[in-house]
Amino acid sequence: MLLYILDMFGTAVFAISGVLLASKLRMDPFGMIVLAMVTAIGGGTIRDMVLGATPVFWVTQTEYLWVILATCVLSIVLIRHPRRLPWYVLPVADAIGLAVFVAIGVDKALSYGASPMVAVIMGVLTGCGGGIIRDVLAREIPMIFRTEVYATACIAGGMMHTLALAANADVELASIAGMITTLLIRLAAIRWHLSLPVFGSGK
Repeated sequence: MLLYILDMFGTAVFAISGVLLASKLRMDPFGMIVLAMVTAIGGGTIRDMVLGATPVFWVTQTEYLWVILATCVLSIVLIRHPRRLPWYVLPVADAIGLAVFVAIGVDKALSYGASPMVAVIMGVLTGCGGGIIRDVLAREIPMIFRTEVYATACIAGGMMHTLALAANADVELASIAGMITTLLIRLAAIRWHLSLPVFGSGK
């Protein structure tokens, strides 16, 4: 039940990031809903299609769609009547959602017989895929390619998850270990602005 609640929380937070980008680009409400949906469920959709887990999860679990729509409505209202939040609230909430999404992606891949390596990739895809689609639709370089450590935290969390299972840890304990790893690395990146080296031509 706790994982389900955190999953819904992560879905809402990811949807908010889509709404905020749409607002920044002055999109209409339809554009906001589209960006919110692809951000929140895009990664999981691609994961399910790759794994052959059809119909994809939100087709049969429509509560995800309702959470996204409700989040969009509330976000639009709050954007029109803004209240200043501490800068760290949304990044920390996003980090929690990211950690949960990675764990869900790893678990689902393993349940479909995927290898540990593929499971880690599916975890990363679940956590980062929606944001990549969102940024591409907004004609921006995807955030995970240009800012603080993000996908790397997902990789580390997915590896911890699969290594814990390989060490015969309980399934729930392995999921928690993976989530904590992803969360701690992401929070450290937020706190100290950690990032990977940037490559360029130097011109």
